[in-house]
Amino acid sequence: MRKIVDSPAQPPAVRQVVVGAEHEGQRLDNFLLRICKGVPKSHLYKAIRAGQVRVNKGRCRAETRLVAGDMVRVPPLRLPAPGTTPPAPPATFPVLYEDAHLLVIDKPAGVAVHGGSGVSFGVIEQLRAARPEERLLELAHRLDRETSGVLMVARSRKALVALHDMMRESQGRKHYLALVVGDWVNDRQHIRLPLLKYLTPGGERRVRVDAQGKAAHTIVTLQRRYGGRYSLVGAELRTGRTHQIRVHLASQGHPIAGDEKYGPDAVRAALAALGFRRMFLHAHRLEIPHPVSGAPLVFESPLPPACRALLDQLEPVQS
Repeated sequence: MRKIVDSPAQPPAVRQVVVGAEHEGQRLDNFLLRICKGVPKSHLYKAIRAGQVRVNKGRCRAETRLVAGDMVRVPPLRLPAPGTTPPAPPATFPVLYEDAHLLVIDKPAGVAVHGGSGVSFGVIEQLRAARPEERLLELAHRLDRETSGVLMVARSRKALVALHDMMRESQGRKHYLALVVGDWVNDRQHIRLPLLKYLTPGGERRVRVDAQGKAAHTIVTLQRRYGGRYSLVGAELRTGRTHQIRVHLASQGHPIAGDEKYGPDAVRAALAALGFRRMFLHAHRLEIPHPVSGAPLVFESPLPPACRALLDQLEPVQS
């Protein structure tokens, strides 16, 4: 009797993917993240650097902008076995603005904007699950996981390309509110310090002030003092570097309250005793032209209840 054995899983193979009109102008790395769901980002970037990913048979970079009709060579990349990665649960978020090209939501703290780095899914995956009829939903920019507030999502390729250009050229005005440790002195202060990304020995991403880094500019305005222990400040981004506000404020000796990467553990413990268990950084206002019509737009998000409650508890010690 012939022994019956299970057929082995089909090994991954090279794919040739034609770029559709809906992906016109998209960065290569973002395109690959969409069509190679479940593959770690580090694997994709390694494949690009090694020349295994090709556009029209030529070597390319992660930031290469695609054109409709481009042929993208996708190398063999092992995907998770079907069913091992649960789909993102659908979720809705407070909508601040919506039209045919743009969706603006009020992101809560504690939710990543996208999956990756140990996070199975984020805001964008949950939005796609909640809106399966949408042809395109793409992040126009990013907020840290513990940062709340205004987040833009493009609903058309034209809007996405325009918004990415605006973000790259630092167009528009992005305003944040942050509670910092200590007594902030200056009513208005420009922080112009270059920032450099690096990895800790444990492989975690960090940013530090470094002359070899990229130029970064933050304008800080004092809003209110709380007994010399904390200060509420406004921070306007003139550039959009990773962790920019967090590192710039910490570099002045005033880390953001509750910041687990750049702030002291003792402060987080003291805030947790008051019932506050997040970083006090909130994207509360964004002024930007509409990506298609050019009309001026202003989006505002009030401080979340947890942040207001903390300020109320600090009120008795206000100076």
